[in-house]
Amino acid sequence: MEAMKMRLLVAVVVVVMAASAVTSVTAADAPAPSPASDAAVFVPTALASLAALAFGLLF
Repeated sequence: MEAMKMRLLVAVVVVVMAASAVTSVTAADAPAPSPASDAAVFVPTALASLAALAFGLLF
């Protein structure tokens, strides 16, 4: 059971790191969103929420 939790935590960390790397590369090429747009805020917030939820369920 502990090994499965650790594997899941590592998988979540890898996914979050990969998603942050992809968003930073696309953000450098794309124009900045307008202040009224929540597009730049939604994805990192969703990933942080999922990571916090997974961390809470594991520990």
